[in-house]
Amino acid sequence: MPPNLLSFVLSFGKWHQVAMVTLSVALFALGTAPLEVQRRIVNASTTTGSFSSIALLVAVYLALNCSEGLIKVVFNLYTSWIGERAIQWLRLFVLRKSGQGDVLLPRLANEAIQLSIVLEEAEPVGGFVGSCFTQPILQVGILAGVCGYLFYLQPLMALIVAVIFLPQVGFVPLMQRAINKRVEKKIIVTRDLSQEIIDTSGDAAAAVSPIGIGELFATNMSIYKFKFSMNFSMNLMTQLGYAGIFALGGYYVVTGKTQIGTVVAFISGLAKINDPWSELVDWYRNFKVTQVKYQLIRSIT
Repeated sequence: MPPNLLSFVLSFGKWHQVAMVTLSVALFALGTAPLEVQRRIVNASTTTGSFSSIALLVAVYLALNCSEGLIKVVFNLYTSWIGERAIQWLRLFVLRKSGQGDVLLPRLANEAIQLSIVLEEAEPVGGFVGSCFTQPILQVGILAGVCGYLFYLQPLMALIVAVIFLPQVGFVPLMQRAINKRVEKKIIVTRDLSQEIIDTSGDAAAAVSPIGIGELFATNMSIYKFKFSMNFSMNLMTQLGYAGIFALGGYYVVTGKTQIGTVVAFISGLAKINDPWSELVDWYRNFKVTQVKYQLIRSIT
């Protein structure tokens, strides 16, 4: 197997990665335009805009969103296809390796690890291949485009949006490091349980000790605690961002310093920032966890 996760990803075709990156660029290029169209629709509706101009803007808005949706369908199908190819390759590789009778491992150990990898570990590792490069490029592109647009509209309100995400840059990697340790432990415990079952000719009731099951339960619950605590903290900060936009935006509208369309654009913009930011955090978490899983698979092949 390739020496690391990134080499493994590239082994499934550099041109496929280039094609997906191109689709990512098209997606984030279309991600910001609907915000400006939406702002113009609201402003035209609340001032002296004609119905024909509003109808034209609505048609443009629908066309942009339809184009973005169709590109996403192609992008997701392409990503899934590459991921499934990688999963298939991993499973076949492990089966071939096991059939060779590796002298470094007893045959029963081969069968236990083969069972764990083929049925459970191969899918998340192979599935990550399709999104390894495209997800961060796509999400960072959307974030940069939307944030730049919001700063152009109203710098102080945009600063509020930026501030709510800064603490996450600090606590997300720390919590993910703790999750990675527990994921590695979970895989090792699962392999041990598989080994115990095979050692006793598949008699699971006689083979598996309550201690092993209890350890797996405790490890999973520990992962959930970190994961959901992280999600809670991120959601709380997002709501603080909305509160800041409502407060400052409302003040600007009342005092005549901005139009209502700008506030609407910021509310929609925060939603457009929150989604790619969450996707980027999920990608980072998957990347770190997949690195652990890949090295565990490679260590026995």
